[in-house]
Formats: sequence, C-alpha cells, structure tokens
Amino acid sequence: MAPGARLPSQRELVRRFGASATTVAHAVAMLARRGLLETRPGAGTFRAVAASAQVGDTSWQDAALELTAGLEERPGLSRRFSGAALSQVLSATSPGLVDLNGGYLHPTLQPAGLLAASLTRVSRRPEAWERPPAAGVAALRDWFAQDIGAGLTRYDILITPGGQSALATTLRALTGPGDAIVIEAPTYPGTIAAAHAASLRTVPVPLDHEGITPEHLDEALSRSRARVIVVQPLHQNPTGVTMSRQRQREVLQVARAHNAFIVEDDFARHLTHPGPWATPAPLIADDPDGAVIHLRSLTKVTSPNLRIAAIAARGPVLGRLQAALTIDSLFVPAVLQHTALEAVTAPGWRRCLTTLQTELHHRRQLAAAAVVDVFGADALAGMPRGGYHLWVGLRDHRSGAECARAALTSGAAVTPGENYYAPGNDQRPHIRISFVAAPTAADVHSAIQRLAAVA
Repeated sequence: MAPGARLPSQRELVRRFGASATTVAHAVAMLARRGLLETRPGAGTFRAVAASAQVGDTSWQDAALELTAGLEERPGLSRRFSGAALSQVLSATSPGLVDLNGGYLHPTLQPAGLLAASLTRVSRRPEAWERPPAAGVAALRDWFAQDIGAGLTRYDILITPGGQSALATTLRALTGPGDAIVIEAPTYPGTIAAAHAASLRTVPVPLDHEGITPEHLDEALSRSRARVIVVQPLHQNPTGVTMSRQRQREVLQVARAHNAFIVEDDFARHLTHPGPWATPAPLIADDPDGAVIHLRSLTKVTSPNLRIAAIAARGPVLGRLQAALTIDSLFVPAVLQHTALEAVTAPGWRRCLTTLQTELHHRRQLAAAAVVDVFGADALAGMPRGGYHLWVGLRDHRSGAECARAALTSGAAVTPGENYYAPGNDQRPHIRISFVAAPTAADVHSAIQRLAAVA
C-alpha cells in the first residue's frame, strides 16, 4: 500500500481472507503498534506516512513470556492473559458497520452536557488537583453508601478506577494462585479473563430463569472447595436474567454454609427499564455478616471515560481489599472522583437516568421484535427487564463465532456466545446483541433485520 492509502474495511478484510473479525482486528492492531498503520477516528485506518525506521528482533520475547514454564512442580497452575473476548467488545467498528457488539453507551445516549458541566465546575476547585485519600473522596463514598443502601457507611466503601478493576482486584485479594472460584455459565468475559490472569481455576455453574442454581452451586462448592462465587444477580450479562428475592436468599444460604464470599457485580443497577416490576434489592442488603462483596460502577450509565466504581464490604476483608487496591492503582484521580460526585448530585441526574432507561426500553422492544422475526420465537428464552443486550439462541448447526463472522458481511457486528463461557464449557450456540452502541433505535432494528441472510 502507498503511504496514506486507506485500508479496506474490516468487513471487506474478513470477506477477502476468510478470517474471523477477531483475527483481523488483532492483525490491524499489531501493524498499528509497529507504526505501519494509523487509525483516524471517524475516517478509517490508513498506511502510515512514515513507518518506524528501526525494527529489531523481538522473537526472544516469545520464550520470556511463556508464563507457565518452570511450573511443573505445581501441576495445573498457569496464568493466561486471554483478553481477546474483552478486546473484541472494545474494538472500534469499521465505517459502514452497525455496532451490535459494544457494551458502552453510544455518545448520543450519554449525559454529555451534564458531564461537561460537572468537569468544568470541578476543574476550577483546588481539591480536584490534590491527592485524594486512598479509599476515595469521603463525599463520593457517602454517595455510594446511600445508593447501595443496606445500612452501609463511607467506612464500608472503596473507590476504584472502574468495575473491571474492582473485579480483578477483588479476585486477587480473596484468592491465591491455583484456587478455584465459582462463576456463572455463561458469564461476563471480564470475569473469566481476570480469573485466568490471577492463576485461578474457574468452576462454571449453570443458570436457569432465576439465576445461578443453588443445588448446582452447593455441589460445585463441595467439589472444588472454592471460597469465592462471582454473580451478576441483576440483568445478568449476557442472559439478562434477574435473581428473585427467594433465589437470592437460597444462594446466600449456600454461600454461608461453605464460608464462601459472594462477589456481587451490580453493573446494571441503574439500567432497569420502566415497567410494572420492582427492582430487587442487592444481595448485600440481606447480608449483615459480610459474605457479600458488592461492586457498583457509574461507567455503564455515563461514559466509558468516567471510570469510577465502588467496592462495598463489611469486616476484616475490607482491609485486605484496600491493600490490594493500593498496590494496583495507589488511588483514583481526585478530578475524576469529584466530577463523578458533581454529576450524580446534580439536579439533572435523575432526569438523565429516566431518559436513558426509557430509551433502553424502546430499543429493547424494537430489537426483540426484530430478533423474533429473523431467528424465530424460540431464539429468546426470556425478555430482560433491564440492561442493554439480548441473548439470542441459534440453530444447532451454526456456532456463535460463525454467525458473528457472517454478520459482518451483512453490515453488523455481534458478539459470539462462546466469549461468555470458560474453555470447554460451551453450550447451545448463541450470539449476544447489544442495543446501546448504535446511534439510533432504527439502526439497531434495521441491522438485526439484515441478519436474516445469516440466521
């Protein structure tokens, strides 16, 4: 390619080479790191005008990065930095593709005016540029304590740089290399990636229409002796399932019987759609004894750049969590914490949430109707009452990865269901369709309709 020439779209490269979208994305990213390509947001990817002049031999790194070498004395212990599923969700789609893959709000859905005004006001204050307390700004911890409820105070709250960081830090603080943790099947890919990076063994437990099943959970804990369970009780990613209050009590009872911690990833607390249903209280609300470690993030309802989340915990475990968090990140920048606090305490905050929830409900209705038209009525096992995604079952002869590759040729990017299972635990083929990353509800509906060619 001549310097400055535009690279073909991801869709075209997938079709030309018969490669998966993930492979193409990794190849483009590698060439960009080497200085051979440059990406211009909104315009595409281009051959760099001036490539790096000095390219050395880095092949020696392959052996140096073999993390499992020399661990023969500890069979089964390994670390795997397998972030491909996360990278796929974060990858920017090529021009011409409708993004049914991303997990963050499209800019048109973000409270951009509120965030801009909050940042402007905060940036003029001296405290925004002072070093904050390691546990977080006290007033923001107060807000999270009130938002979560359960009788928590600021002294039960730690501020973290986003929900993924909170999850990864919590897992490392509660476990040692080689330990087992129980996860939902299917589950959020970030949970699987964080566990494998910490040398943990994942023990999948199936879900039903009310969430993780207590009898299988009890069996898994007995068999594996795991002391950590990771769940998303509200609008679970990817299935959209919500735990009933009765199921919450049963899961808590099983965890207490095994002296196990429950890591409650409450990522979708403010994403419940309007309707004739009540949002159940979090697991931590019924847990005065400190079995539940609750994670709550502001990122999903604001912007991917407002990476502010909180860990809520009771008892000695809080000290362990704070030590681990300090090692990982020292502290969250004060300007970001004060901006978040300014936004969530602004008069327009509740109005922004209501507007977002109403739009999500509208998008879900259109997306679900299109899915039924294209994939059939049995493709949706249930209708989620919140969140931003649909879990779509496929015909048995086609995998989620095959469907995702074929979808690119129809102009849509979807997520293969395999990304949500630990290796060796694949179930009925699925894809996940997100309806928040596209510009409009009409874009979501039309993109799903175009999937008829690959259904």
